[in-house]
Amino acid sequence: MVNFLPVNRFESILNMENSKQEKNFRHNFVVNVLDGGFFGLGMGFGSLSTVLPLFISLMTDSAILIGLIPAIHVVGWQLPQLFTARHVARQRRQKPMVMFRTVQERLPFFGLALIAWFLPKIGPQIALGLSFGMLVWQGLGGGFTATAWQSMVGKIIPGDRWGIFFGVQSAAASLFASVSAILAGIILERVASPVNYAICFLLTTGAMAISWILLNQTREEESPTGPTNDSNAGYWRSLITIMKKDKNFRRFIMVRILAQIATMGFAFYTVYAVRYYGIGEGTAGVLTAVLTMIQTISNPLMGWLGDRWSHRGVMGVGILAAIASTALAWISPGVGWFYLVYGLAGVANVAVWTITMAMTLEFGSVAERPAYIGLANTLIAPTAFLIPLFGGWLADMAGYQTTFMTSVLGGLVTLGVIVFLLRDQRKINDGIITEQPT
Repeated sequence: MVNFLPVNRFESILNMENSKQEKNFRHNFVVNVLDGGFFGLGMGFGSLSTVLPLFISLMTDSAILIGLIPAIHVVGWQLPQLFTARHVARQRRQKPMVMFRTVQERLPFFGLALIAWFLPKIGPQIALGLSFGMLVWQGLGGGFTATAWQSMVGKIIPGDRWGIFFGVQSAAASLFASVSAILAGIILERVASPVNYAICFLLTTGAMAISWILLNQTREEESPTGPTNDSNAGYWRSLITIMKKDKNFRRFIMVRILAQIATMGFAFYTVYAVRYYGIGEGTAGVLTAVLTMIQTISNPLMGWLGDRWSHRGVMGVGILAAIASTALAWISPGVGWFYLVYGLAGVANVAVWTITMAMTLEFGSVAERPAYIGLANTLIAPTAFLIPLFGGWLADMAGYQTTFMTSVLGGLVTLGVIVFLLRDQRKINDGIITEQPT
């Protein structure tokens, strides 16, 4: 004879479980948003857009090498993910992996602080090589962390709140970064070089240590499915199957590749403004603050719009902003225009980075999610590396305006693919539309 729980007892247990899940969600939302905030605080002091290009420019005048800075970061973050996806999928909990691997994307900034401090003694050539070594370490550290982190977020945050979570977290990162960017500009302007850069990188290290402590407070339950026993060969065959059968995912990959061209010019804004308009390091800090403040406003708004309207539609708006930003940099008659240039770039960055993270989680089942994350990021790594180099080569050969013009053309092609080929994956999942474009 089977004994069933009384209805009121069953409802009580269910309510308790729902209450626990909601409490854990609120806790995880807060600690992970704060983690992102302090990570952003650190990145404001060690900005890839201003501080690091200016630091590298102390040691070289090459636009190609300066263009390598974002390329190394992006490729380092993207390339390893496909190769870690199977290992991530086999774990009942992703948090232990995240906590160990994320140390590797934080420590290199302490190394950069030491390089900056000892630059006069070791000389520019050795310092340049060591600096790029730190940048490679930092990028790969992020890459080996990313799949596990995104998979963890997919577990601890409900699916209908992915957009708002990534938006609010990125907004916190941008807000904190806008403050530290202004402080970094003051430090760079008032403290003698290269000690000023050493201070900025030390502050980056401290902020990221706080970020790590907050991330460690995440509450993650074990996966009910448990580890898989698929072979390596079976795993790689499953990846091929995904690429063959999922037409809309292939279009999504195409959009992400083309978006690299649409945003190619962003890496050269600061150096262009310094060399052609003579802006000081303090003004460079203010421009970075404009970028991050716009991202702060745009992130939760675009995340909310994505959840309630369409992540695909928000992505299209972001590409339009990228086109407008680069076009203004191309034709700008004076430095005053660059406040708008940086503001539009902030909107574009939200679409290209924040919104695409939410879009990636829409593909596949929970079990397939690490594979989709790995594919979505690793497949664009080669172009993410080569396109900034191409932009730097164009700048060296034909001038920065040629780079900006090429970026505008790439943005127009990207927008065309979004409008005419890419479908809304959530509508496909819900059976509202098919994969084939209308």
